Amino acid sequence: MSILHDSAVRGFASDNYSGIHPEVLQAIADANGGHQVAYGEDQYTERLQEVFQQHFGEGVTAFPVFNGTGANVVGLQAMLPRWGAVISASTAHINVDEGGAPERVGGIKLLTVPTDDGKLTPELVDREAWGWGDEHRAQPLVVSITQSTELGTLYTAEEIRALADHAHERGMKLHVDGARLSNAAAALDVPLRAFTTDVGVDVLSFGGTKNGAMLGEAVVVLNPSAADGLLFGRKLNMQLASKMRFVSAQLIALLEGDLWLRNARHSNAMAARLRSSVEQGLAEGSIQGVSFSQPTQANGVFAVLPDGVADRLRESFRFYDWDAARNEVRWMCSFDTQESDVDAFVAALSALTKR
Repeated sequence: MSILHDSAVRGFASDNYSGIHPEVLQAIADANGGHQVAYGEDQYTERLQEVFQQHFGEGVTAFPVFNGTGANVVGLQAMLPRWGAVISASTAHINVDEGGAPERVGGIKLLTVPTDDGKLTPELVDREAWGWGDEHRAQPLVVSITQSTELGTLYTAEEIRALADHAHERGMKLHVDGARLSNAAAALDVPLRAFTTDVGVDVLSFGGTKNGAMLGEAVVVLNPSAADGLLFGRKLNMQLASKMRFVSAQLIALLEGDLWLRNARHSNAMAARLRSSVEQGLAEGSIQGVSFSQPTQANGVFAVLPDGVADRLRESFRFYDWDAARNEVRWMCSFDTQESDVDAFVAALSALTKR
């Protein structure tokens, strides 16, 4: 097959745009050859359980799936009865970016709360945490947060502990959408379990694709009593891989050593470089009219651009509008973003905004 793309081209639209980290690609090749039992009864998926327990604690169980939408739907479905509902931020991926899958596939009612920074607090949860026993209202039984959030912000371990305690005191469970959990751990400089298992999270989705994998995430059950029927729900929701060893091998490659952390630290550092370079340009006057709409705490930068700049800048670099009505954009950095990519992007932004 001929190579159809220019491998030197990088953008800032999504960390899903990046390729596969060479160590992950090698792990897939190493897992190839011979026969292994299908549907998860293979040696790689068995080893994966040990690896996840090293990071999250004894007794946790990881269920590999194909993608993040599947991980969230399968995980939340296992946490709820049919009449249950999930409280989330209005910006949550499960609310705005999964094509209605939680509702249409999972049969889950979402109770959303507006936030300024993508983060829930106990007080915000209480806006929808009511009506238990009322047969006319979907029962709020799970709180779902995203770490790092869709707005690039982070929950501290203490903030998650407060949410877990608040939820548990009211008979609810806490779910974490961890598509960028590795970036959060790198930014907070703490082990993965420090802001998950140790602070009361019940079930989480662990992301691999955005951090160097080809495909594959995992539903991780931290509290066995918080999920029921996940083994069956994964198949029911078309997330059971027959050749699961190749999904598990990727996650092993990320987590068995420090590749997950190296990748996350690098993408975070590139976002920090992007932000500081734009800030420097603003201070020096080489960039004009740009402002930031969120703090840069992981690998995403949220900015507001002057009229017309976004479309012209996208002629050279792909990125997404976040709120087109106010010219707000999102720039994401990946494990393979280079300093030269950032510098070229900032130079192009300068050329378009400097008067």
